[in-house]
Amino acid sequence: MSARNRRLPRHRAWPLTTTDINEYLGPYMTRVTDLAFLTGHDSGTIVLGAAWIAPNPRNYGRGIHPDTVGFRIDVHPVAATERAATRAVLRAQALPQLHEWITQAIAADETWQSTDHQHHWRLTDGHLMHRDEA
Repeated sequence: MSARNRRLPRHRAWPLTTTDINEYLGPYMTRVTDLAFLTGHDSGTIVLGAAWIAPNPRNYGRGIHPDTVGFRIDVHPVAATERAATRAVLRAQALPQLHEWITQAIAADETWQSTDHQHHWRLTDGHLMHRDEA
């Protein structure tokens, strides 16, 4: 798919594909309610994001639609010249860590699951760091 059809400038590219994520998450993909390839402004050092969307009513007591509860994954664009190197790091480190984070979230207690959570992977100078964010 060309950059124009993907709505990304030519100098930007996504470091992962849907196939990459499906390959690592396997049956957990059924728990992913939203997989987004972001097209907006520069995300800085963030290359991958994941979030747990808790079953909290967002419309003043009218309940929550079950399709909104689950995991959201965001793939952030990177410089096209860094795509291959970033992809290799994400496949080797971030995707196994994402799998583990989802595994732990599914097994987490009710207190953890009743609150929204975010986890980001940042790539700086070839070093991948990840952490939960508020």
